[in-house]
Amino acid sequence: MKYLAVGIGGVIGSILRFSISSIHFGLPADLLPFDTLLVNLIGSYILGFLTGLYTRFPNIPSYIQISVGTGLIGSFTTFSTFSTDIVQLILDQNYLQACIYFLVSFIGGLALALVGFLFGSGRQRKKVFSK
Repeated sequence: MKYLAVGIGGVIGSILRFSISSIHFGLPADLLPFDTLLVNLIGSYILGFLTGLYTRFPNIPSYIQISVGTGLIGSFTTFSTFSTDIVQLILDQNYLQACIYFLVSFIGGLALALVGFLFGSGRQRKKVFSK
């Protein structure tokens, strides 16, 4: 049952990923790989939100959790494309773009995962970083 759940989520996530990469946002394609950046940031927020939600509602069946988390979000986001995008930017000697892309992806992904977790767990009104 779990394999089927991951597979169904994976199909949906892959189709969503392909759909977003097919949209042209009017941004210069040679500046940054915006489609990969967008799906990875969205995926970080959603997975953070779901992780927080699962702590608040622990009775959500595990097959739903893995279908959405591992299947859908796992196939929607793409670390391998992110990595090869960085390599290609470096090979093209676009060092500044590579650094910007890395930092925005890394810091933005962590920040959005945290914000998602806080909203999903219902902790957004509490102090996160208290002294």
